[in-house]
Amino acid sequence: MSLATAIISASASVLVGLLALLGVIITNSKANKDMQHKLDIARAVTEERIAELTREVRQHNNFAQRTPVIEEQIKVINHRVSDLEKLHAPPSM
Repeated sequence: MSLATAIISASASVLVGLLALLGVIITNSKANKDMQHKLDIARAVTEERIAELTREVRQHNNFAQRTPVIEEQIKVINHRVSDLEKLHAPPSM
């Protein structure tokens, strides 16, 4: 084997190696972009779910705060109804 053949063979091997490396870099870059896109979508979905849960918790807390007020109003209404029933009850025999 001559020196020229050895140089050509070595150059071809280096070229094939560089092309393979370039292919791996491109493939990994594409896979990374795809994975990043999927993560961005998952993050957006998670943030929306958290926002919805936050709205629901606020609604629940508002209801929980209003419930004692409503219960007190019902007691007052029941007393008024009782007073009216006593006022308009037919005389007992």
